[in-house]
Amino acid sequence: MLKLRIILPVILIFMMSACTLSSVPNLAALSGENNPQAQETQAATESDNTLKDTQIASQPAAPIAQPTPLPPDLIAEADAEELLLINLYERVNPSVVNIVVTVDNGDEEENSFFPSQGQGSGFIVDNQGHIVTNNHVVEEAKEVDVTFFDGTTVPAEIVGEDPDSDLAVIKVNVDQSGLRPVVWGNSDEILVGQRAVAIGNPFGLAGSLTTGIISALGRNLPTANRFQIPEIIQTDAAINPGNSGGPLLNSEGEVIGVNTAIVPRMSSLGERSFLGVGFAIPSNLAKRVVPSLIDSGTYEHPWIGFSGNTVFPEIATAMELPEAKGALVSEVISGSPADDANLRGSSQNFELDNGQTMKIGGDVIIAIEDEEVRVFDDLISYLSRRGEVGKAVTLTIVRDGKVQTLEVTLGARPTRDVIE
Repeated sequence: MLKLRIILPVILIFMMSACTLSSVPNLAALSGENNPQAQETQAATESDNTLKDTQIASQPAAPIAQPTPLPPDLIAEADAEELLLINLYERVNPSVVNIVVTVDNGDEEENSFFPSQGQGSGFIVDNQGHIVTNNHVVEEAKEVDVTFFDGTTVPAEIVGEDPDSDLAVIKVNVDQSGLRPVVWGNSDEILVGQRAVAIGNPFGLAGSLTTGIISALGRNLPTANRFQIPEIIQTDAAINPGNSGGPLLNSEGEVIGVNTAIVPRMSSLGERSFLGVGFAIPSNLAKRVVPSLIDSGTYEHPWIGFSGNTVFPEIATAMELPEAKGALVSEVISGSPADDANLRGSSQNFELDNGQTMKIGGDVIIAIEDEEVRVFDDLISYLSRRGEVGKAVTLTIVRDGKVQTLEVTLGARPTRDVIE
């Protein structure tokens, strides 16, 4: 028994040493005994560690990669783009104005002492003080105030409005020497992919410039009067509330459109902001409408007087047409130019594959004058670009499977309440 008691502590000490080998040199020190060999081993270990630390510290730091400078031609190209926009802004911004409108609150007593206000943009078009903006900016305005790029604010009067093109003209009485009219561009010449520049007052932030490209052409925007504004320009240049009525420009600083609408992102507070899809009224339509608004306060849109649809394959098959193209006449409005020309509407009920029912069997317009009509929008575009009230035009139609022509004298588009 005595031998077992002596051996057991020795085994226990050996096991502890095997589990913590790094502590072996210090056992003598912990027991108070002097161990020269252990001290010599410890000193050697510390010396090796010091040497390693010195070697690590003396090693050179890893080199930091340096970015390769851009080639001079790329820098020059970037500088040229900056200079183009700077120059464009300096030339055009003095032509752009901020518009603040005050409207009545109706019979709401709690707001009667605080009339509602709205903001928009506009641009000077002549030396007589005429300014183009959107109709929805000044619609129902009680007061209109215009602020120029230098901070000068003056009252303005509404000269003319056209809801069907969402255009309006206001006028200020100021010294002509301070007016900087814009230069109109040709919206028929713009191409998808070319630069687009917007200047306006988003959220009241005066003189803001944004850039992008022409994203698409030939869009249509509906109006409150059941009609559509054709040949709308789509852009991704940032347009936000407050930009309405401002100019959309090409690289030369020419006005190619009037910014009018966006596909909005709605915040939790109900605020609208840009989602990358903005729309502008083409400048060529504005150049047709604006002079009439200045002269008479209104604009007469040419009108044929029928409702219809594009002929798509289901209709073409049902009507035994050789090709799915043209504008199908669904309903002729009584007393309209179409009615006077004996244009024939549709009377046969036809159920589409999706279950909807429509009328077919009427005349199909496949050309107006020398322009082919492949879709219904082609007809609207022609009237917008070349139509004139009182002008006779020739329609090429398909009736009962035969191609023939009809002459129609274009009338003035009535208001929605008259049509209904």
